[in-house]
Amino acid sequence: MDIVTRPRILVVGAGFAGVECVRRLERRLSPDEAAVTLVTPFAYQLYLPLLPQVASGVLTPQSIAVSLRRSRRYRTRIIPGGAIGVDLKAKVCVIRTITDEIVNEPYDYIVLAPGSVTRTFDIPGLVDNAFGMKTLAEAAYVRDHVISQLDLADASHDPAERASRLQFVVVGGGYAGTETAACLQRLTCNAVKRYPRLDPRLIRWHLIDIAPKLMPELGEKLGRSAQEVLRRRGVEVSLGVSVEKAGPQEVTFTDGRVVPTRTLIWTAGVVASPLIATLGAETVRGRLAVTAEMCLPGHDGVFALGDAAAVPDEAKGEKGAVCPPTAQHAMRQGRKVADNVIATLRDQPMQPYVHKDLGLVVDLGGRDAVSKPLGVELRGLPAQAVARGYHWSALRTNVAKTRVMTNWLLNAVAGDDFVRTGFQARRPAKLKDFEYTNAYLSPEQVRAQVEGAGPA
Repeated sequence: MDIVTRPRILVVGAGFAGVECVRRLERRLSPDEAAVTLVTPFAYQLYLPLLPQVASGVLTPQSIAVSLRRSRRYRTRIIPGGAIGVDLKAKVCVIRTITDEIVNEPYDYIVLAPGSVTRTFDIPGLVDNAFGMKTLAEAAYVRDHVISQLDLADASHDPAERASRLQFVVVGGGYAGTETAACLQRLTCNAVKRYPRLDPRLIRWHLIDIAPKLMPELGEKLGRSAQEVLRRRGVEVSLGVSVEKAGPQEVTFTDGRVVPTRTLIWTAGVVASPLIATLGAETVRGRLAVTAEMCLPGHDGVFALGDAAAVPDEAKGEKGAVCPPTAQHAMRQGRKVADNVIATLRDQPMQPYVHKDLGLVVDLGGRDAVSKPLGVELRGLPAQAVARGYHWSALRTNVAKTRVMTNWLLNAVAGDDFVRTGFQARRPAKLKDFEYTNAYLSPEQVRAQVEGAGPA
């Protein structure tokens, strides 16, 4: 087959779903069958579940950023940039490259795996004063910020300022928020021992969530166990509570409490990438409505998966059930969607996605963890072994596995370090500065961009 006439497969997003899809396509398609292109702002796959350990310094940032360019075996063309719109009729994806150039990328088949962004609400001051925990840069920045609060509190002569700098608020009682609060609280309690002028009792961590239970997916007993671990460490857990107003030096809760703090970390869930809104297609709670084969109804050659798609959960057998936005589903969906793209290319029948959840793991730092593998409830060291074993095995390359294991062993032997890298020397960067949610085009703008460019 002439190389010019090869079908063009465009994969949007280099998260768990997108990378697994690309790797499967590379392994199972011959070079003559199709040309594969991947659109991603960064040429690495981020292992998101371990971000709290980067924020606490247990792991280095590079250890969970798995490079997409290391192997010479891979033939996928990588476009450094972000997809900001898709014209389904013209079969064109509009991309803003890292040089800020807007280009049109035509395709024959498109796999939409743009992931998700932090879910925020119309809370006064939130995006201007809160930190997120969704990207590698945010995790590294939060670590720097938390350690700098200890330095600034130590240098302050004002008792009120010192107390406010040593109070920390985390919003979100899911996995990300719970692990973030647990890991960072452990970091500050170990670090404060190196500050003789600071009273350790001034360090206070607050974990709040509007839900009535902490991590309800774990079940009543394990959720309560996790809550007891946090409270034993001194973390104040408040349920049924959210943020009413966020200021630069204080946070007001919906129950009326006002907490003086310079650190508000927002992890209250995620929503599908704004790219989905540019399609003008049907959605389910913001996620693209797709079939069990992960196809977009009414559009040939369009597939969607991961956090951005409401993939029916066939394993549950419940009407209307969709797969949760977790790594284990995204990875398996990536492989299945690659198989379905190949089946379409070869005029073979597609298969539905079916996967039964293998369980949940929550690493609370140190020797504390709660896990529920295959429905078996574990606590403490056994749970910790399962949690870290699962994360370690899920890392895609041996290089990443070696780095993570080395970091874990070094931390276990040498303990934490409290070095900050100097991000705080630059202007403060908050939630609004890390996720470029205003970069996307409207459906009308996408159409104008595609039509204005003329034929591809």
